[in-house]
Amino acid sequence: MLSSALYASFFFTVALLVTTAYFLMGGLPLLTLKHDTPLDARFVRGFFNVYYRAAFWASLGAFVSYALWGRYPFAIGVAVNACVVSLLRKHLLQAMQQLGAKIEASSDGAIQHFRRVHTAALCVNLVQLAAIVWGLLWLSQQLR
Repeated sequence: MLSSALYASFFFTVALLVTTAYFLMGGLPLLTLKHDTPLDARFVRGFFNVYYRAAFWASLGAFVSYALWGRYPFAIGVAVNACVVSLLRKHLLQAMQQLGAKIEASSDGAIQHFRRVHTAALCVNLVQLAAIVWGLLWLSQQLR
């Protein structure tokens, strides 16, 4: 008999997987924006803010459900993901906000720096997606 913690673990893991993949695929086309207006910077910042919040809550739910299920390595993994997402939300969104102000003030190099921050956020998102998929594959081997 499968426990309800197992079902919750799968639900939150799928939620985390879908959220991460969706925002990775949605954030990539945003790199085509010129980022030359404050509206572009605010939109991209808001986009990542929504992602970081969704990923944090999905990670937190996965952490609790994996811990209740007794799969402590996975609980630790998603707890680390929740911490990474929280740190990224704090630092990258703050950097995006400051760069958006510099773009508005027509500061030299602000647009290029904003693009680098945006690209870095997407690269971290890709690493998170790979870690989630790897964890799922490893978990499927453990359940056999």
